[in-house]
Amino acid sequence: MTRWTFDDIPDQTGRTAVVTGANSGIGYETARMLARKGARVVLACRSAAKGEAAVRTLRSEGAGAPGPAEGSVSVQGGVSTQGSVEFAALDLSDLDSVAAFAERFTAENDRLDLLVNNAGVMVPPFTRTEQGFELQLGTNHFGHFALTGRLLPLLERTAGSRIVTVSSAAHRIGRIDFDDLNWARRTYKPMAAYGQSKLANLMFTLELRRRLTAAGSAVRATAAHPGFTTTNLGRTAGAPVHFLERLVGMASHDGALPTLLAATDPAAESGSYWGPAHLFESRGAPVRARVSRRARDEAVAGRLWEESEKATGVTFAFTSNGGDSGGTGV
Repeated sequence: MTRWTFDDIPDQTGRTAVVTGANSGIGYETARMLARKGARVVLACRSAAKGEAAVRTLRSEGAGAPGPAEGSVSVQGGVSTQGSVEFAALDLSDLDSVAAFAERFTAENDRLDLLVNNAGVMVPPFTRTEQGFELQLGTNHFGHFALTGRLLPLLERTAGSRIVTVSSAAHRIGRIDFDDLNWARRTYKPMAAYGQSKLANLMFTLELRRRLTAAGSAVRATAAHPGFTTTNLGRTAGAPVHFLERLVGMASHDGALPTLLAATDPAAESGSYWGPAHLFESRGAPVRARVSRRARDEAVAGRLWEESEKATGVTFAFTSNGGDSGGTGV
């Protein structure tokens, strides 16, 4: 594959995408580029103020017009023929918010072409979610697991749909500790907890692909990681991380390219994982990324799925919707 860039994103006109955590960083750039290619993009964010500000900025930059509920779709800035952007409230650390978002979105929409599970928290002080989970696992994994399960029926009714989950190179340091998933008995180590959540993200994608394939579903599940990208995610990570960001960090629009490739490129088959090409996958154009041995453990992935169902109360209603199980991406 030659160096993959924004220009390689296929036309997205007529497609609807939900991008979680799209008010800043990788999520914002993912939403911006999809809208510039013609997609209707829903910025699903916890903060209404930040989400609505991001929508205003995108529109002022010509990356999208108002969404269907907010006004007629029109060309802005000459960069999009049909693209639009809109905000919707979603707090992934609260399963009630996830359920409300999914119920509302499903009631108001007849298609969902792309779900980008991007939102995340990184190395915060120990905190619990509304349902009592450790914040990083609860937000990064359980929240997205529940969201995906609740939106799956709509995805399966949409030809060529995809689910992209953003993991991290830090998945390689992660371990799934089923005896203490939520750090109730261990001394809390923020980076280890982050690694566990990112390993869960990647294992979720691989197990989701297996289950979709077994059911004969045409929905495609892929994963990506941004490498070392300068975003707001690591604002609590400390001085060493900020130093590395200044030294080797990529801009957010470059860090979003692996996600966009996984979301749109016909070559990104179900189960594939994408990240930067160079410097131990920290920067560069997107290529196939390395999946750790732990992430490939199907027995652990199966148990994680079961534990996730118990934790969230969400089960996946897989159906056979025919067609190419790889999807089309266009």
